[in-house]
Amino acid sequence: MRAREGEAVKINASLAWGGLATAILTVPFVASAQPRAFGGGYGPPLEVVPPPKEFATSEEHYAYLLEQANGGTEHTLTSVPRWDGLWVTAGNTHMASFITTGNFDGEVREGVLTPEYEEAYKERWRQQIEDGQVHYDRLSHCEPPGMPRFLLEPYSHEFINLPDQSYLINDFGPSIRRVHIGEEHRNLTGTHSWYGDTIGFWDGDRLVTNTKFLYPADFTRWSPMTSNQFETVEIWELKRYPDGVERIEVQATFYDSFAFVKPVSAVYAFRRATELEEAGYRVAHWECEQTSNSFLDENGLTNFHLPGEEGFNDGRGSTMFPELPGQSRDPIYNTTLPTATTSSEGDAR
Repeated sequence: MRAREGEAVKINASLAWGGLATAILTVPFVASAQPRAFGGGYGPPLEVVPPPKEFATSEEHYAYLLEQANGGTEHTLTSVPRWDGLWVTAGNTHMASFITTGNFDGEVREGVLTPEYEEAYKERWRQQIEDGQVHYDRLSHCEPPGMPRFLLEPYSHEFINLPDQSYLINDFGPSIRRVHIGEEHRNLTGTHSWYGDTIGFWDGDRLVTNTKFLYPADFTRWSPMTSNQFETVEIWELKRYPDGVERIEVQATFYDSFAFVKPVSAVYAFRRATELEEAGYRVAHWECEQTSNSFLDENGLTNFHLPGEEGFNDGRGSTMFPELPGQSRDPIYNTTLPTATTSSEGDAR
């Protein structure tokens, strides 16, 4: 029996793009004042700090901030800000940019998106509100989150700062953004990618970045799509508040000549995942290629192959070499299911 158009699809879709084990670890620690805010409600309310003035392009915006910072702060290994440990999302305001209430009881804001993108988003929003789930999500067939979705993925993050480069890491994928400090943009391949090319500079303890050359993607599956002209200027800063609240806040301005009537600004946040650290959690590589059973059916909906059906992928240890010992990918529990490529004698090896 396969999940069809109704409730089963709504349930399974969330599992298809989320690492189930990571979700189990993360969900108990997330308090949300706003549905789908991924950690919203931790610390004081997030407030968007708009750019000091309007800019025509992200490069113009970035150049202005660099000038205001007198060329940036040159840090050393001993002075560069440290954002050690594990972090999880602590809310964001991106929904308020596109929905009248910033929540699921609102409607699509008029005039924020260009006519083509507004029409497409209204259909996506209709699916989310009326059907409870958009009919298709890129992550269901293992595409990376990309940008700007990286900024709200609700799984563990790590941030590693060096004088000449910063690594912004989300364990889903995993997704790694490299910030080249004090550099100019380069695009030697002449094409785009999921995380593009990011340059940056330090303004004291604030990391200012500019990202270009991105694939078309989306903010998340119930939010607007972006085009291949999408670019960002972000200001990352570790802030501390009373009662021990510690939060990395990202003031972001998004530029997209195809999708936006004018640039859009939002703020995202991450908090230290002390519960994960105390539990001894270690980030491991995980992906969904070997476990994805989603496909786009004849109705244009995300559907799923179930165990026993043709096309089902058993992520619990199938191997092309069942005759060799030690080929099971699940040696502790030996839960591999028999498939067309594995014999019952070789399953538990």
